[in-house]
Amino acid sequence: MASLYKKPIIVTDPKTGQKVKTKSKKWWGRYRDENGKERRVPLAADKAAAQAMLNELVKKTERRAAGLGDRFEEHRRVPLNDHLADFRQFLEGKGNTAKHARQTCNRVLTLINGCRFLQLGDVSPSAVVEWLKNERVAERIGIQSSNYYLGCIKSFVTWMVRDGRTDRNPLIHLSGMNAKVDVRRERRPLPPDEFGLFLEAARKGKSRRKLTGVDRAMLYLLAASSGFRCSELISLTPESFDLVGDSPSVTVDAAYSKRRRRDTQPLPRDVGNALAEWLRGKPAERLWPGAWINHAAKMVKADLAAARIAWIREAKTPEERQQREASTFLAFRDEADRVFDFHALRHQYVSNLAAAGVHPKIAQTLARHSTITLTMDRYTHVGLYDLSASVNSLPAIPLQLPGVAANVMKATGTEGGSGSEVPAVVPTGAEIGAVLPASPVLQIAPGCTESREETKKRVAVTPRRSKTIRTNPHEVASVCAVEEKKGPSRIRTGDGGFAIRCLTAWRRGRPDERLGS
Repeated sequence: MASLYKKPIIVTDPKTGQKVKTKSKKWWGRYRDENGKERRVPLAADKAAAQAMLNELVKKTERRAAGLGDRFEEHRRVPLNDHLADFRQFLEGKGNTAKHARQTCNRVLTLINGCRFLQLGDVSPSAVVEWLKNERVAERIGIQSSNYYLGCIKSFVTWMVRDGRTDRNPLIHLSGMNAKVDVRRERRPLPPDEFGLFLEAARKGKSRRKLTGVDRAMLYLLAASSGFRCSELISLTPESFDLVGDSPSVTVDAAYSKRRRRDTQPLPRDVGNALAEWLRGKPAERLWPGAWINHAAKMVKADLAAARIAWIREAKTPEERQQREASTFLAFRDEADRVFDFHALRHQYVSNLAAAGVHPKIAQTLARHSTITLTMDRYTHVGLYDLSASVNSLPAIPLQLPGVAANVMKATGTEGGSGSEVPAVVPTGAEIGAVLPASPVLQIAPGCTESREETKKRVAVTPRRSKTIRTNPHEVASVCAVEEKKGPSRIRTGDGGFAIRCLTAWRRGRPDERLGS
């Protein structure tokens, strides 16, 4: 039976310095767990509170003995850091790279330490949102990084739910912000002329990060021609290339591919020829070894600066030199605040595919993206030249606008000619008196070209419907019925005011009866 007691303890008397036997200030509880084992736990200094706590322990013990216990209670007492260590092992065991597992867990650890979460019960959505807001206000992270932190902590808690460590995810309703309103680094591709000067400057440049100028030029060329990332490029050896035949290609092993698959990427023939010449005599080892992968952006920036300096020096006059220095040609950051770093070479690859007219689905496959949105919205860049070329490829408009205006005035009797004559080609279902120019969607109304000087006017009417108003604009005026009335027999609706224009043209070409003509 459960009971309360005060635990006997031995303390030192501060006055005499002798050890004396006394009782603890806190009440202790004694009870037996579901396995019959005696348990002794400290409770509280207040006896009533200690009794309530002991009763709760006994109640939980009885529920566990009956098979109704809380199976998550033990996990709730475990520190979050211990759960995080298990989560990292899960990520690595699932097949993720060590870098991804380390980066994800570091973000989770930073967030739980910033929010002072010790156990799962401490995790609060409002605390997470408040910490992320404070970090953004302090400009330590941007919106995109804030979304990354939120995604990592949500993945961690979701894993705990699926692993049977808790029954709820308090962060499931939180969502990321729109990162497009706070783009910290927007990349851009280089036009062909700038990219050529950039490669030439790298080829002639000095060694950087233990890579010669020629090695860097071939590295940039392959990155812009295959879309490979840094981690994929650094793994390549001469055996990774198949440059024989009309379809050269390069293959990256699954261990180094971001999507953990063995990927074979086709290459342009001219790039394959250049690589074959460069690979001749290379040993069977990694082509671009070293720690340049950690400084790839700085390496590209240095070669780009060298290309710009060389381009400015080629100016023939002081005025031209001043103009070049004021431009953003070959600049790391252009007038739109877009940068060109190593990852921009991947943007260069996808943008070149779009400029070549490659189908978006094929571009997505070559870029190895999970969604077409990522390919088209983030990695594809089009300039004014591309837009102008697309507009100029539209079919020519068959109308000659100056001629149209002259014909209209001639047909109405205001410029040359003696009056209006119904054109041989009129819109489908049109009435006599049409003066608008013909277009490809117009049809011939046979036998409806009589002049207005005739005694009796002929108007196009619908067969067997001469007494009704035709409202179908696509019905052909196939016959000419004789009417005793002068002028148009009726005004149709549903064709955008076409009949009104016909009536106006007819009135302009006949004598004004009110003047007695």
